[in-house]
Amino acid sequence: MDQKKLEAQISQYPVCEYAFIRPEAIPFLEEVRYICRTECPQYGRSWSCPPAVGTVEECKERCMACTGGFLFTTIAEVKDAADLSETLSTRREHERITGEIRELFREECGEVLVLSTESCAVCERCAYPEAPCRHPEHMFPCLESYGILVTRLAEENGISFMNGGNVVTWFSLILYR
Repeated sequence: MDQKKLEAQISQYPVCEYAFIRPEAIPFLEEVRYICRTECPQYGRSWSCPPAVGTVEECKERCMACTGGFLFTTIAEVKDAADLSETLSTRREHERITGEIRELFREECGEVLVLSTESCAVCERCAYPEAPCRHPEHMFPCLESYGILVTRLAEENGISFMNGGNVVTWFSLILYR
């Protein structure tokens, strides 16, 4: 993999911060999955969320099969961060950027695993569990659904996650082989 080439290409995108990481450094915690199960309304309702993504151990195995990772953020300014609809409306742009950066890594590395923000919102209603995902190329499982403690991963790699009261910070992780 030509990291300098990738960094030059990525510099064309509004990426706020990033770090190349080792998969072994990713903090997986069953407690993160507990939060999904007890607090998230998407639990059991999406292919991008548990239990559809598998156990935390299965998710960890998928990540450990990769040789490297690229953690990055984009930010969006909103008028009122407490307005969930306004906050979530900024996610679509982050997911678009994630898809484009995924293609850069595919061209350079071949196989990639992409984890991103919250539950997938590609379809108005997810086909889970009645039918397979209708758009697997556009669906990125949620970082937290894999049991990843994103705040610790960010801190350990010098990436900010609190960027101001009305600034939304979106994370994605692209793992590659």
